[in-house]
Amino acid sequence: MTSSIATARTVKDLRAQVAKWRQAGETVALVPTMGALHAGHLSLIGIAKSRGKRVVASIFVNPAQFGPKEDFKRYPRDEAGDVKKLADAGVDLVFIPSTDEMYPPGFATRVSLPSLTEDLCGAARPNHFEGVATVVTKLLLQCGPDVAVFGEKDFQQLLVIKRLVRDLNIPVEVVGAPIVREEDGLALSSRNGYLSAAERKTAPILHQVLAETAASLANGEGCDAATSAGRFKLEGKGFRVDYVAVRDPETLAPLFGPIKGSARVMCAVFLGTTRLIDNVPTAPKNR
Repeated sequence: MTSSIATARTVKDLRAQVAKWRQAGETVALVPTMGALHAGHLSLIGIAKSRGKRVVASIFVNPAQFGPKEDFKRYPRDEAGDVKKLADAGVDLVFIPSTDEMYPPGFATRVSLPSLTEDLCGAARPNHFEGVATVVTKLLLQCGPDVAVFGEKDFQQLLVIKRLVRDLNIPVEVVGAPIVREEDGLALSSRNGYLSAAERKTAPILHQVLAETAASLANGEGCDAATSAGRFKLEGKGFRVDYVAVRDPETLAPLFGPIKGSARVMCAVFLGTTRLIDNVPTAPKNR
């Protein structure tokens, strides 16, 4: 039996409910989503429930983070199904604003973090992270949570959000959640549904290659050699590679040579027309 769940569609109603919880001395955790929910999203809800007395989840397919040739119009949407999943997961309130509620006529403000967004996914998707940073800033200010939970699959996005919270003095703790994967290693994504049956069989190779690249780095291979080998393997299996990169996990600065501390191996590829991203942590073995 599905649990009941309150729904807010305006910022006014969202703030009114959060204010009641605040008056009762209750903490609030926020999980922003674009809907099309899967087990990865629900893992974020689980973390939020462990960190806050009350949990708010938002559903908003943000047009500002899609490029003109990207999949905004066909991005999967299932409001009724998503609300049921959130209710069953124990969410207290779902915030489902319209585009006009988030971006009313005359809206002109943008949040930009060039130092973290000029390369990797930012190079291939101009203005994407500006759209992400702007909408997340709005959601944090609209809800005013104590904690906000985001997945590590979008690792560059996670660091962008942590930086904007720090730079703008937004009083919220940003928590990164581990990637949830299928049994064959493919990172869960709402866009996985775009894959054909044949592409879906190939897709797990992405994580396999990333894991092999991380192992090579841990064994002392240089970053350039490891990422070049990873790119070669992926291209040999039919992936069109955007990037395979080794980055500092705190700053996203490029790393060179054998790694001396922790690192993140990050990649973006196309399989057919579907863009997939993934990342894995790595660190040198003790010698």
